[in-house]
Amino acid sequence: MSESSTWSGMQFGLMSVSDITRNPVTGETPSERERIQNTLTIAKHAEEVGLDVFAIGEHHNPPFWSSSPTTFLAALAAQTERLIVSTSTTLITTNDPVKIAEDYAMLQHVSGGRMDLMMGRGNTGPVYPWFGKDIRQGLPLAIENYALLHELWTNDVVDWEGKFRTSLQGFTSTPRPLDGIAPFVWHGSIRTPEIAEQAAYYGDGFFANNIFWPKEHYQRLIELYRQRFAHYGHGTAEQAIVGLGGQAFIRPNSQDAVNEFRPYFDNAPVYGHGPSMEDFTEMTPLTVGSPQQVIDRYAAMRDHYGDYQRQLFLMDHAGLPLKTVLEQIDLLGGEVVPVLRKELAQNRPETVPDAPTHAARVKAVYGDGPAREARPGANRGDNLTAGSPYQDGGAIPAAAGSSFGTAATKGAN
Repeated sequence: MSESSTWSGMQFGLMSVSDITRNPVTGETPSERERIQNTLTIAKHAEEVGLDVFAIGEHHNPPFWSSSPTTFLAALAAQTERLIVSTSTTLITTNDPVKIAEDYAMLQHVSGGRMDLMMGRGNTGPVYPWFGKDIRQGLPLAIENYALLHELWTNDVVDWEGKFRTSLQGFTSTPRPLDGIAPFVWHGSIRTPEIAEQAAYYGDGFFANNIFWPKEHYQRLIELYRQRFAHYGHGTAEQAIVGLGGQAFIRPNSQDAVNEFRPYFDNAPVYGHGPSMEDFTEMTPLTVGSPQQVIDRYAAMRDHYGDYQRQLFLMDHAGLPLKTVLEQIDLLGGEVVPVLRKELAQNRPETVPDAPTHAARVKAVYGDGPAREARPGANRGDNLTAGSPYQDGGAIPAAAGSSFGTAATKGAN
């Protein structure tokens, strides 16, 4: 499976929070098995209708099923040909950075580079003690753990000492990143300026999951990220890599969409018993209506946030049945996204980068030459001898990632 070479401009896709929610219309609740298999069907259908990305969240508590995103995404990659598989998000605070480095480098290899991941702290406070962490250290954990992850992917042999885990001496995470290019990382946030700062510091992407609060809040976060991205020397503010979330429920007739979605909105644990659907759609990107209404709403995102690289939609939530979700994807991929691609490409400055892909990042480093392939040498790298286990040794080429420092104390100045 090789990554498509036809990507350009923006990427459009789906994100799922993996909720198992009672259908308020039928009263039925799917089993875990049903929901997992249905999500695979949904993700594969996203590719069939021409979408670019499918991202899954990470949760370790009911009513969510996605406790092992890499397992699910590897299965999805094996059943698709060009879809980029991603996360929304990977918990950087409670996962061991060494295990993240290993798991996602493996996913990178088995998907042929068709992957990236989004780092975040999650939204479930009790997950911290479940994994032996202190929620009061959430931000310092995010900063130190990502600094180590970045180091593990950038350098073949790592010496490390930090506050929150045991030290490493002469350690090599395996497998090494595909083609010597670390997976592209988005840093996801709904509220925290320090995460925007961290994304800017490393020259990574920033994903503003703007599905709950008014646009003014996210405008401030994105503007901070853009300014600091330029400050750290990664390019101009407009060259920063930005992603956005969104939600839609679409029917050819807008009133049909409103009538059909209302019971799901009113009863969903995420939405229900709060603002009315009308108030929520006024305050957030949730758009319940016709394809043209969704087009108009999301074409205007560029006016709010500037040119950006990735737009993900939450479609399979709130207890919606599989048949309905697949119909939604048909409308999104058939009538909405093709128009958005054209509209958001108009007057897009040539200096604005395309959405990141593994193939493009490999070409940026190696040109038309062969990519680096790590091979064990005479020293097989048992993580005891502190020597390089690779014949070509050394670090990933600087152009493959940030060349800025990776000390545990850096990342959120």
